[in-house]
Amino acid sequence: MENKVFNLKQFVIITLITSIWIHIAEVARAMFVAFPLIEKFFAGRIPIGAMEVSNALIWGIWDTLLSVILVFIFWLCSVAFGNNLKSIIISGTITAFATIGIFWIASVNSGLGAWSAAAIIFPIAWAEMIIGAWIASKLYSKNK
Repeated sequence: MENKVFNLKQFVIITLITSIWIHIAEVARAMFVAFPLIEKFFAGRIPIGAMEVSNALIWGIWDTLLSVILVFIFWLCSVAFGNNLKSIIISGTITAFATIGIFWIASVNSGLGAWSAAAIIFPIAWAEMIIGAWIASKLYSKNK
């Protein structure tokens, strides 16, 4: 990345485009992997995955927050290491651990989840963040 000056307009546009992937991937992971595992864990004691307007808004905020964190950490990495595979891997990994990893550690620690579910869900989330970082990389390389 040639320009080390943070460009807010560029950041917002790249974040919004990257968030399309994050929204799709997060909803798919939740519906097809996470919710079934969580429902099995709670064995019908509480409803999981109810999609009401308030839930959708919270998911939208969560996905957007993930996108903002991912794109910003990618930008930092690309300033430090260049716009390359190293920056993609570092930013995707840091974002996955700092968001979804901490969430699952807290969930399991508080008795609201199982390590077996986290062991399945986290690698999928990590792959989502790597793909998201790759998208941000491509968008930044087009907007030098």
